[in-house]
Amino acid sequence: MYSEKGEYSIHVCFSPLSWPLFRKENSIVIVTDIFRASTAICAAFENGVKAIIPVETIEESRYWKEKGMVSAGERDGKTLDCADFGNSPFNFMEPGLKGKTIAMNTTNGTKAIRLAAESGNEVVIGAFTNLEAVCSHAAMSRKDIIILCAGWKDRFSMEDSLFAGAATEKIIKDSEGLYHTVCDSAIASTDLWRLASRDPLEYIEKAAHRHRLKRLGLDDILKYCFSVDSTAVVPVYRGDRLLSAWS
Repeated sequence: MYSEKGEYSIHVCFSPLSWPLFRKENSIVIVTDIFRASTAICAAFENGVKAIIPVETIEESRYWKEKGMVSAGERDGKTLDCADFGNSPFNFMEPGLKGKTIAMNTTNGTKAIRLAAESGNEVVIGAFTNLEAVCSHAAMSRKDIIILCAGWKDRFSMEDSLFAGAATEKIIKDSEGLYHTVCDSAIASTDLWRLASRDPLEYIEKAAHRHRLKRLGLDDILKYCFSVDSTAVVPVYRGDRLLSAWS
Protein backbone atom coordinates (compact mmCIF):
# COMPACT_ATOMS: atom_id res chain seq x y z
CA MET A 1 0.00 0.00 0.00
CA TYR A 2 2.83 2.43 0.83
CA SER A 3 3.94 4.15 -2.34
CA GLU A 4 5.69 7.37 -3.25
CA LYS A 5 4.62 7.03 -6.88
CA GLY A 6 1.60 8.92 -8.09
CA GLU A 7 0.93 12.58 -8.76
CA TYR A 8 -1.61 13.04 -5.96
CA SER A 9 -1.72 11.85 -2.36
CA ILE A 10 -4.34 10.45 0.03
CA HIS A 11 -4.28 11.14 3.75
CA VAL A 12 -6.65 10.00 6.50
CA CYS A 13 -7.34 12.13 9.56
CA PHE A 14 -8.86 9.95 12.29
CA SER A 15 -10.30 12.81 14.35
CA PRO A 16 -11.28 16.49 14.00
CA LEU A 17 -8.86 17.14 16.86
CA SER A 18 -5.98 16.22 14.51
CA TRP A 19 -7.29 18.29 11.59
CA PRO A 20 -4.66 21.07 11.91
CA LEU A 21 -1.98 18.44 11.22
CA PHE A 22 -3.63 17.35 7.96
CA ARG A 23 -5.17 20.55 6.61
CA LYS A 24 -3.73 21.38 3.20
CA GLU A 25 -4.60 23.98 0.58
CA ASN A 26 -6.05 23.01 -2.79
CA SER A 27 -7.27 19.61 -1.63
CA ILE A 28 -10.58 17.78 -1.66
CA VAL A 29 -11.83 16.66 1.74
CA ILE A 30 -14.15 13.67 2.13
CA VAL A 31 -15.95 13.98 5.46
CA THR A 32 -17.42 10.77 6.84
CA ASP A 33 -19.62 10.01 9.83
CA ILE A 34 -21.02 6.55 9.10
CA PHE A 35 -23.16 6.28 12.27
CA ARG A 36 -25.13 8.34 11.17
CA ALA A 37 -24.71 11.83 9.75
CA SER A 38 -22.98 11.19 6.42
CA THR A 39 -25.20 8.19 5.70
CA ALA A 40 -28.29 10.27 6.54
CA ILE A 41 -27.11 13.13 4.31
CA CYS A 42 -26.68 10.78 1.36
CA ALA A 43 -30.12 9.29 2.04
CA ALA A 44 -31.61 12.79 2.05
CA PHE A 45 -30.22 13.71 -1.37
CA GLU A 46 -31.21 10.33 -2.78
CA ASN A 47 -34.71 11.25 -1.58
CA GLY A 48 -34.63 14.56 -3.45
CA VAL A 49 -33.92 16.99 -0.60
CA LYS A 50 -32.88 20.36 -2.01
CA ALA A 51 -30.21 21.31 0.54
CA ILE A 52 -28.92 20.62 4.03
CA ILE A 53 -27.49 23.34 6.27
CA PRO A 54 -25.08 21.80 8.80
CA VAL A 55 -25.29 23.55 12.17
CA GLU A 56 -23.29 22.99 15.35
CA THR A 57 -25.24 24.69 18.12
CA ILE A 58 -28.73 24.33 19.50
CA GLU A 59 -29.13 28.11 19.09
CA GLU A 60 -28.55 27.74 15.34
CA SER A 61 -31.12 24.96 15.15
CA ARG A 62 -33.67 27.14 16.92
CA TYR A 63 -32.89 30.05 14.59
CA TRP A 64 -33.60 28.01 11.46
CA LYS A 65 -36.66 26.42 13.03
CA GLU A 66 -38.08 29.88 13.81
CA LYS A 67 -37.47 30.78 10.16
CA GLY A 68 -39.82 27.96 9.23
CA MET A 69 -37.18 25.50 8.05
CA VAL A 70 -37.35 21.77 8.66
CA SER A 71 -34.99 20.93 11.52
CA ALA A 72 -33.21 17.65 12.22
CA GLY A 73 -30.99 17.26 15.23
CA GLU A 74 -29.61 15.13 18.01
CA ARG A 75 -27.19 15.22 20.89
CA ASP A 76 -25.82 11.87 22.04
CA GLY A 77 -28.55 10.09 20.09
CA LYS A 78 -31.43 12.06 21.60
CA THR A 79 -33.61 14.23 19.35
CA LEU A 80 -33.35 17.94 20.14
CA ASP A 81 -36.44 19.63 21.53
CA CYS A 82 -36.35 22.12 18.65
CA ALA A 83 -35.99 19.45 15.95
CA ASP A 84 -38.71 17.85 13.85
CA PHE A 85 -36.87 14.52 13.90
CA GLY A 86 -33.51 12.94 14.68
CA ASN A 87 -30.61 11.89 12.48
CA SER A 88 -31.51 8.36 11.45
CA PRO A 89 -31.08 7.91 7.69
CA PHE A 90 -34.62 6.54 7.66
CA ASN A 91 -35.97 9.91 8.85
CA PHE A 92 -34.58 11.55 5.71
CA MET A 93 -36.37 9.14 3.40
CA GLU A 94 -39.81 10.59 4.09
CA PRO A 95 -41.42 11.54 0.74
CA GLY A 96 -42.60 14.88 2.13
CA LEU A 97 -39.00 16.11 2.42
CA LYS A 98 -38.44 16.17 -1.34
CA GLY A 99 -37.47 19.68 -2.45
CA LYS A 100 -37.03 20.90 1.13
CA THR A 101 -34.03 22.51 2.83
CA ILE A 102 -33.15 20.97 6.20
CA ALA A 103 -31.09 22.41 9.06
CA MET A 104 -29.15 19.46 10.48
CA ASN A 105 -27.42 19.33 13.87
CA THR A 106 -25.38 16.28 14.92
CA THR A 107 -23.02 15.33 17.73
CA ASN A 108 -20.01 14.86 15.45
CA GLY A 109 -20.67 15.08 11.71
CA THR A 110 -21.77 18.67 11.20
CA LYS A 111 -18.86 19.92 13.31
CA ALA A 112 -16.43 18.03 11.05
CA ILE A 113 -18.08 19.37 7.88
CA ARG A 114 -17.77 22.98 8.96
CA LEU A 115 -14.24 22.46 10.24
CA ALA A 116 -13.14 21.05 6.89
CA ALA A 117 -14.84 23.91 5.04
CA GLU A 118 -12.81 26.52 6.92
CA SER A 119 -9.74 25.51 4.92
CA GLY A 120 -11.32 26.71 1.67
CA ASN A 121 -10.99 23.25 0.13
CA GLU A 122 -13.76 21.37 -1.65
CA VAL A 123 -15.72 19.36 0.92
CA VAL A 124 -17.79 16.32 -0.04
CA ILE A 125 -19.71 13.79 2.04
CA GLY A 126 -18.73 10.13 1.99
CA ALA A 127 -20.52 7.02 3.22
CA PHE A 128 -20.53 3.36 2.28
CA THR A 129 -23.82 4.04 0.53
CA ASN A 130 -22.11 6.36 -1.99
CA LEU A 131 -18.61 4.87 -1.90
CA GLU A 132 -18.14 4.46 -5.66
CA ALA A 133 -19.64 7.86 -6.47
CA VAL A 134 -17.72 9.90 -3.90
CA CYS A 135 -14.41 8.17 -4.65
CA SER A 136 -14.84 8.74 -8.38
CA HIS A 137 -15.77 12.38 -7.81
CA ALA A 138 -12.76 12.96 -5.57
CA ALA A 139 -10.32 11.25 -7.93
CA MET A 140 -11.60 13.23 -10.92
CA SER A 141 -10.74 16.44 -9.07
CA ARG A 142 -7.05 15.77 -9.70
CA LYS A 143 -6.24 17.11 -6.25
CA ASP A 144 -4.75 15.65 -3.09
CA ILE A 145 -7.45 13.91 -1.05
CA ILE A 146 -7.93 14.05 2.70
CA ILE A 147 -10.49 11.77 4.36
CA LEU A 148 -11.69 13.35 7.60
CA CYS A 149 -13.35 10.98 10.07
CA ALA A 150 -15.89 12.73 12.30
CA GLY A 151 -15.19 10.22 15.06
CA TRP A 152 -16.95 10.33 18.42
CA LYS A 153 -16.40 13.55 20.37
CA ASP A 154 -12.93 13.96 18.84
CA ARG A 155 -12.00 10.32 19.45
CA PHE A 156 -11.16 7.54 16.98
CA SER A 157 -14.17 5.61 15.68
CA MET A 158 -14.08 2.19 14.09
CA GLU A 159 -16.87 2.72 11.56
CA ASP A 160 -15.48 5.96 10.10
CA SER A 161 -12.01 4.44 9.88
CA LEU A 162 -13.37 1.42 8.01
CA PHE A 163 -14.86 3.77 5.42
CA ALA A 164 -11.55 5.64 5.18
CA GLY A 165 -9.78 2.37 4.45
CA ALA A 166 -12.33 1.28 1.87
CA ALA A 167 -12.11 4.66 0.13
CA THR A 168 -8.31 4.78 0.19
CA GLU A 169 -8.05 1.30 -1.28
CA LYS A 170 -10.62 2.03 -3.98
CA ILE A 171 -9.16 5.35 -5.09
CA ILE A 172 -5.63 3.99 -5.35
CA LYS A 173 -6.78 0.89 -7.21
CA ASP A 174 -9.16 2.65 -9.62
CA SER A 175 -6.83 5.59 -10.39
CA GLU A 176 -4.21 3.23 -11.85
CA GLY A 177 -1.19 5.01 -10.41
CA LEU A 178 -2.52 8.58 -10.28
CA TYR A 179 -2.95 8.43 -6.48
CA HIS A 180 -0.62 7.14 -3.79
CA THR A 181 -0.25 7.25 -0.03
CA VAL A 182 2.64 7.53 2.41
CA CYS A 183 0.23 8.23 5.28
CA ASP A 184 0.32 5.73 8.16
CA SER A 185 -3.31 6.36 9.11
CA ALA A 186 -4.43 5.75 5.51
CA ILE A 187 -2.45 2.50 5.41
CA ALA A 188 -3.73 1.41 8.85
CA SER A 189 -7.36 2.13 7.92
CA THR A 190 -6.95 0.13 4.71
CA ASP A 191 -5.55 -2.82 6.65
CA LEU A 192 -8.50 -2.51 9.06
CA TRP A 193 -10.96 -2.51 6.16
CA ARG A 194 -9.36 -5.62 4.67
CA LEU A 195 -9.92 -7.40 7.99
CA ALA A 196 -13.54 -6.26 8.13
CA SER A 197 -14.61 -6.38 4.49
CA ARG A 198 -15.62 -10.05 4.47
CA ASP A 199 -18.42 -9.30 6.94
CA PRO A 200 -18.53 -5.64 8.10
CA LEU A 201 -21.62 -6.18 10.25
CA GLU A 202 -19.88 -8.93 12.19
CA TYR A 203 -16.70 -6.90 12.54
CA ILE A 204 -18.50 -3.75 13.70
CA GLU A 205 -19.73 -5.64 16.77
CA LYS A 206 -16.33 -4.69 18.22
CA ALA A 207 -17.06 -0.97 17.87
CA ALA A 208 -18.02 1.15 20.88
CA HIS A 209 -20.46 3.30 18.92
CA ARG A 210 -22.31 0.23 17.69
CA HIS A 211 -23.08 -0.65 21.32
CA ARG A 212 -23.88 2.96 22.16
CA LEU A 213 -26.54 2.92 19.44
CA LYS A 214 -27.86 -0.42 20.70
CA ARG A 215 -28.36 0.95 24.21
CA LEU A 216 -30.28 3.87 22.73
CA GLY A 217 -32.41 1.64 20.51
CA LEU A 218 -30.98 3.28 17.38
CA ASP A 219 -29.17 0.32 15.83
CA ASP A 220 -31.85 -0.44 13.25
CA ILE A 221 -29.71 1.48 10.76
CA LEU A 222 -26.62 -0.74 10.90
CA LYS A 223 -27.33 -2.86 7.83
CA TYR A 224 -28.30 0.19 5.78
CA CYS A 225 -25.14 2.06 6.82
CA PHE A 226 -23.07 -0.75 5.29
CA SER A 227 -25.11 -1.06 2.07
CA VAL A 228 -22.28 -0.27 -0.33
CA ASP A 229 -23.14 1.80 -3.42
CA SER A 230 -26.87 2.00 -2.81
CA THR A 231 -26.84 5.57 -4.16
CA ALA A 232 -24.83 7.65 -6.64
CA VAL A 233 -25.38 11.04 -4.97
CA VAL A 234 -22.38 13.18 -4.00
CA PRO A 235 -23.25 15.92 -1.48
CA VAL A 236 -20.89 18.92 -1.71
CA TYR A 237 -20.54 21.89 0.64
CA ARG A 238 -21.12 25.24 -1.06
CA GLY A 239 -21.50 28.48 0.85
CA ASP A 240 -23.27 27.52 4.07
CA ARG A 241 -25.00 24.38 2.84
CA LEU A 242 -24.74 20.96 1.29
CA LEU A 243 -26.07 20.51 -2.24
CA SER A 244 -26.00 17.71 -4.75
CA ALA A 245 -22.85 17.84 -6.87
CA TRP A 246 -25.09 17.58 -9.92
CA SER A 247 -27.43 20.47 -9.01
